[in-house]
Amino acid sequence: MKNDSSTRRHEPAFALALGLLFFSPLGVAQSTTNEQALQGGTGRLESVTVTGSARYSSDRIAQAAGLRAGQRVTKEDMQQAADRLAQLGPFDNVQYRFSSVGENVKVEYQLKDAPGLPVAFDNFPWFVDEEIAAALRNSVVLFDGTAPDHGAILDEMSLALERLLIMRGVSATVTHEIVTPPPPREGFVVQFRVEGADVTVEGIDFSDGLARTDRGIQERIADVVGKPFSRSAIELFEIEQVRLVYLSHGFLRVQFGMPVARFAGKPNSPPPNRAVVFAPINPGLAFSWGGVTWSGNSAISSSELDKLIEMKQGEPANGVKIEILWDNVQTVYGRTGYLDLNLKPVPRFDDSAKRVQYDVSVTEGPQYRMGNLVLTGLSMEGERRIRAGWGIAAGAVFDESKYEGFLDEGIKQAFLGLPVHYEKIGRYLQKDPATARVDVLIDFQ
Repeated sequence: MKNDSSTRRHEPAFALALGLLFFSPLGVAQSTTNEQALQGGTGRLESVTVTGSARYSSDRIAQAAGLRAGQRVTKEDMQQAADRLAQLGPFDNVQYRFSSVGENVKVEYQLKDAPGLPVAFDNFPWFVDEEIAAALRNSVVLFDGTAPDHGAILDEMSLALERLLIMRGVSATVTHEIVTPPPPREGFVVQFRVEGADVTVEGIDFSDGLARTDRGIQERIADVVGKPFSRSAIELFEIEQVRLVYLSHGFLRVQFGMPVARFAGKPNSPPPNRAVVFAPINPGLAFSWGGVTWSGNSAISSSELDKLIEMKQGEPANGVKIEILWDNVQTVYGRTGYLDLNLKPVPRFDDSAKRVQYDVSVTEGPQYRMGNLVLTGLSMEGERRIRAGWGIAAGAVFDESKYEGFLDEGIKQAFLGLPVHYEKIGRYLQKDPATARVDVLIDFQ
């Protein structure tokens, strides 16, 4: 067999040819082979190979493309298979080439994997994640635990989940969207939601006694109890409410497990619409405070920074106060013009002593001084008043607290007795590290 596009001869049933076609969802397939020779021809697919994908095997990709060895194919069939792979979403780029001898055709698909996002199943209280993942793997050929941010595979996953719900006696629609997950996770996830089959949360059964008895948590439990089950809402409640309680008691490594809905009733009965959510918590050790070692700071001494600490040696290492400490350090530096301050606190846990110390690396950056005050959207009288009330002289060390205070209260004072015609204020600090100057831009809209 000769794969030379410059030398072609024709066979009776399927032309001896080498084809190279490129496909992009935004483009049109092109061929370097002899189009006329292949027009209307069919052949027997001898093999399908795939290169460029690190996530999927050739067999799985061929199955997703709708191809199998031994079937009769035309060039249009191979193009349609490439189109389908490109439209599915897991691939950023799809190219293919084929060669034939007589009726035997070999096709190679050259692919580039698209980034995969984590998947989340927000309100599927009838299943655990392992059941959902198993159902998707059985129904969606290219499901590998992740999903692309677009493409037909997302709709295939939604349909597979709807079929899974029907098996449990739930008739509902499944939708999907890209969302930001609750902290501490970062980035984006593809979240699948059930629409039209809400399950109400009757209560939260925390596995740990502190969460069950803390007054503050119980006062806020109505944020999720009595509401439709939503895993993301419960996880956000744990981060914003429950976690803070544990941090304040020194449980700095507290971990929250996956919230699971528990139903009452017979297994073969229709699924109830109310559930108690079991919320596992592993509090870990409660640590005492062991102090801070500062490094890299020169503008403010370590002894001055130590005065910002609200805990004494041996007291509970209150995680809330620790976070406030880092904020206070930023504020103190901001008052003296250090707007690019970077803190890197690294905890050193001593599990045997149940004590934690922090090594904090400080990168101060330049000390900024006041540059220009740029005002837009004001009348002449309004601009005169704002400039008169502005409290940082040109060339003076920039005090970020005065800047924030002026935006909060100073502008109101400046406009007393003057009709105001703006609805919102845009603000921006334009820093120039090379000159250590900062311009303040305020836009009245």
